[in-house]
Amino acid sequence: LKPFGFKQPRDCFPERLQRGRCVQRVTMDEEYDVIVCGTGLKECILSGLLSVHGKKVLHLDRNNYYGGACASLNLTNLWEKFRPGGATQPPKDWGANRDWNVDLIPKFIMASGDLVKILLKTRVSRYLEWKSCEGTYVYQFQEAGFFSGAKYIHKVPATAQDGLKSPLMGMLEKPRFINFAKFIMEWEDDKPETHQGINPKGHTMKQVYDKFGLQEGTIDFIGHAVALQINDEYLNKACGPTIQKCKLYLNSVMTYGGSPFIYPIYGLGGLPEGFSRLAAIHRGTYMLHKPVDGFEFDAEGKVCGVKSHDENGQTEVAKCKMVICDPSYAGDAKTQVCGRIVRSICILGEPIPHTKNKDGGPATSCQIILPQKQVGRKNDIYVMMVSHAHNIAAKDKYVAIVSTVVETSNPEAELEPAYKLLGKILDRFVDVSEIRLPVDDGSKDSVYVTATYDPTSHFEDTCAEVLKLWKTITGEDLDLTVLPDEDEGEDGASSSAGGGDVHVAYACRPHAPSPSVCRRRPAATSLGRRDLCAQYSCGSGAGAAAPHVAAPAERLTVPSPGHTD
Repeated sequence: LKPFGFKQPRDCFPERLQRGRCVQRVTMDEEYDVIVCGTGLKECILSGLLSVHGKKVLHLDRNNYYGGACASLNLTNLWEKFRPGGATQPPKDWGANRDWNVDLIPKFIMASGDLVKILLKTRVSRYLEWKSCEGTYVYQFQEAGFFSGAKYIHKVPATAQDGLKSPLMGMLEKPRFINFAKFIMEWEDDKPETHQGINPKGHTMKQVYDKFGLQEGTIDFIGHAVALQINDEYLNKACGPTIQKCKLYLNSVMTYGGSPFIYPIYGLGGLPEGFSRLAAIHRGTYMLHKPVDGFEFDAEGKVCGVKSHDENGQTEVAKCKMVICDPSYAGDAKTQVCGRIVRSICILGEPIPHTKNKDGGPATSCQIILPQKQVGRKNDIYVMMVSHAHNIAAKDKYVAIVSTVVETSNPEAELEPAYKLLGKILDRFVDVSEIRLPVDDGSKDSVYVTATYDPTSHFEDTCAEVLKLWKTITGEDLDLTVLPDEDEGEDGASSSAGGGDVHVAYACRPHAPSPSVCRRRPAATSLGRRDLCAQYSCGSGAGAAAPHVAAPAERLTVPSPGHTD
């Protein structure tokens, strides 16, 4: 249990659930404070927080696995989603199901971002282990010289020393870039003397770049690979938000050194699972493989129930005071389409060419950003690669996910510039989905709808949406600056909040998930909970603990409401 950060076995599910002898059957004929539909990360964070604050929560999902749109799938689920019907099967030499946890969306976590703060606030960080991303690259074509070939991708400078060595800038440009980086690091919102005459609300980002005399190529990689803007619209907007994005990136680089991004071992699906465990410990009820047929409303137009049906087709209604759901449960009346995203999951037999780790060997994880100008588009293209080193693929297999906002009638063809960087692709799975946003804030009918996951390469906008929804629902800001004490109750709640029994309910439907066996984890160099806490423990925000080596876990039989490691 120690690699998971548990102090004692009592931190796990109750003993009767550990042995797999009792998985509680729960009916819909009850009344809840909140019903959450969909087990995506946003919905799971909110259900966990509401459960900790004493709300009676029922969490439903039509799928038989956790995560919704941000799930991590094994080979069987991957084939069922993209190639249903059983006409083809995964290659036998790809290994067993348990070796694969393929993300549906490409995201890394900013090491100093809001998601890390939420993980620490709720103590969900104890359920996860992490590894740093080995490098971020930006696409910028450079013609071949007398002694070198043509270059397409370049590592984004992470330190002043990297900046001096980077081929992205000429010798005269590098001092200007270092002055800009120093300006960003010294910037404090409440200290005008650090602003060097820049008004964060009155000056545009283009004016800031002009002040430092930066060239177009430098502006391109700062805006898209450091500030992580998805297009160039930010140039003519107020500079304050972009300065904060740059500062977040540089702070995240200093947290662990070398990379601003971290990634959970066993895939992004562990994030919603962790918050689901938080809710379950605080008496939340979960029902997977459970259809949602619609919502019921009272005479005042407020939601009062969620409709479903059992395996015999009999209608069931669970009463509630509010509903939180993703757009797939809300319908057209509550959401609007604002575009489309294309994502391509590519299985590789070797790392992406020309990507290196800090020791000069082939990278086992990386991010590549193709700025819009470099490929003649209106939006950036993103490539995220993780691998067997993160326990998301079989040995010597790599997973690269390419994504962008759709601009033409042939979405997959828009990804060709990125495909050319990947080397040999063993197989790929392409999905084109709508970008849906809620039409209102939900306060009128108490149906709070989250947006679809954006095309960015991180979860910062996702967390901003969660924090905004939390304030809309509760009327209060979620304070991320106060972390729970070690002697508080489970997962950051006081003992008076009550832990009680864990209510993990499987819907009464065919093929409901059965208790699963967690395989033995191999030793992995990873960032644990103490490492995540280090940057906050001294109050300076700059402390960084060295990664530790996690010992292998014992073989455990644990009933899981969905995908487990």
